[in-house]
Amino acid sequence: MSEGQSVKAVAKYVRISPHKVRKVLDQIRGRSYQEALMILEFLPYDAGSPIWQVVHSVAANAKNNYNLDKKKLIISEIFADEGPKLKRIRPRAQGRAFKILKPTCHITVVVKSIN
Repeated sequence: MSEGQSVKAVAKYVRISPHKVRKVLDQIRGRSYQEALMILEFLPYDAGSPIWQVVHSVAANAKNNYNLDKKKLIISEIFADEGPKLKRIRPRAQGRAFKILKPTCHITVVVKSIN
């Protein structure tokens, strides 16, 4: 892998609000792979679990596809994009219905190797 090349992993249609995910992403952006995993493991947020899976996956991609050392990986980019919203209906009084929007998000992690 050349110096400018990067490795990427994406988790799509994760059933959690992108706003809640970004709160956790901001804490691990720019950190090393191992440090990020340790932080995610002990955070009290539900968003930590799907993010942990993506970070773990991007490291596996780097190791298996590019023969990189996991210990030398740095999270260069990490972001959550908004996915489609699941639309549900809440029955209300007198035949009315209120709309419930259940958000999803796409979590993208990009790592680079430091030498």
